[in-house]
Amino acid sequence: MSAELIRSDIGEGILTLSINRPDKKNALNLHMYKALADGLIRADGDEAVRVIMIRGTADCFTSGNDLADFLSAPPTGPESPVMQFLTAISTARKPIVAAVNGLAVGVGVTMLLHCDLVYVGSGATFQMPFVNLGLCPEAGSTLLLPRIMGHQRAAELLLLGEVFNADKAHTLGIVTEICPDGNVVETARSRALQLAAQPAAAVRLAKNLLRRDYAPQLRETIAEEGRQFIERLKSPEAAEALQAFMQRRKPDFSKFN
Repeated sequence: MSAELIRSDIGEGILTLSINRPDKKNALNLHMYKALADGLIRADGDEAVRVIMIRGTADCFTSGNDLADFLSAPPTGPESPVMQFLTAISTARKPIVAAVNGLAVGVGVTMLLHCDLVYVGSGATFQMPFVNLGLCPEAGSTLLLPRIMGHQRAAELLLLGEVFNADKAHTLGIVTEICPDGNVVETARSRALQLAAQPAAAVRLAKNLLRRDYAPQLRETIAEEGRQFIERLKSPEAAEALQAFMQRRKPDFSKFN
């Protein structure tokens, strides 16, 4: 099943990982996280792969975690599929290109912070509603977002958890380029082909040097966010938020301090 939900194709030096669960807005379950992590790890050790490309379907990148699946088997530590994926994408040696159409929520946004080139459709929308759900940010976003855009702008995105559009994502530095909605994958693949034609060792070295000064801190941040996230899943705020989400009502946090 995971192979169908995460499609893996290699051609012209590019490994393309396609999130393919359109009936659930490409929500990620544990099997999909494991498949993504395995694909990234295999790509790093495969000389035939020079570039990794991540994409969703025509109208959705990913709506984030499959909450029912996530709550039935929450992450418990570094060996969980979610953490394996975050480790793999944050330490990948080879360049990662993302093609984003439509909805990108939660990890659908934070994973983009680990991609080297990000191409999005003009109609794409983004949201990081971790705090809204009584949880905390993840994937190293509390380190990377302030580095990219400054504390106040990062705080707006993470503390309020509001939806923002492609223009704002571009202005804030989360994405590389905005494309017509029907041209995103084509544009991303053309850039991936350019990267694949570059000297592979030089590309890997340049990527490594770009993140050299913050790589140790990023590992520490991802681990700490993960520990806090697991604790927050047990909190009464998270229980209220997730129950309200399932019941399609507004959560009430007034009784919690």
